[in-house]
Amino acid sequence: MLSIIQAAGWPIWPLILCSIVALALVIERAVRLRPSMVAPPHLVDEVISVTRSNLPAVDVVAKLATNSVLGEVLAAGLRSVIAEPRLSETALRQAFENAGRQAVHDLERYLNTLGTIAAAAPLLGLFGTVVGMIEIFGSQAPAGASNPQLLAHGISVALYNTAFGLMIAIPSLMLYRYFRGRVDEYQLAMELAAERMVPHLLRFTMRAAA
Repeated sequence: MLSIIQAAGWPIWPLILCSIVALALVIERAVRLRPSMVAPPHLVDEVISVTRSNLPAVDVVAKLATNSVLGEVLAAGLRSVIAEPRLSETALRQAFENAGRQAVHDLERYLNTLGTIAAAAPLLGLFGTVVGMIEIFGSQAPAGASNPQLLAHGISVALYNTAFGLMIAIPSLMLYRYFRGRVDEYQLAMELAAERMVPHLLRFTMRAAA
């Protein structure tokens, strides 16, 4: 590996940095976007079951908020109803929507950086190719002779950087698209959960109004 880095020349170092950052982001997002941490399958059913007759205590809502990202969204709606028993449907939906926006923003964290790496890596590889071509042309003496050592080094710089840039860009782009799809799925799940919770919680506001 060290011999490849030496053959690729100094333009390989930005690509190595990009590969390290991309790997760290992929691992972080793979851990953070697990279903158990974002949207546990039966969480909405459990919340509806617990709040079937009465609103939960504040400490129960706080525990729900720490359960998962979906738990934070559901807790936001519960807190709104607890704080204002006569809350209107529009205000309740707005509370869920605001919490959902914040949740989606958190789920999308670092994805733009990963997408940027996927787009920039081929350009960095192309930059290394250009540097290698410059060295190739520089190996040509004015009289028409050439320096074989410089010529070989220029070819190595051109080819290794192009290949390494593609090796970083292709998996980064695939994983970026995959994580974006996961975020979209979670966003839909949170929207559907909020739609289920709105009429359920409105029963308590109607009861308070009566």
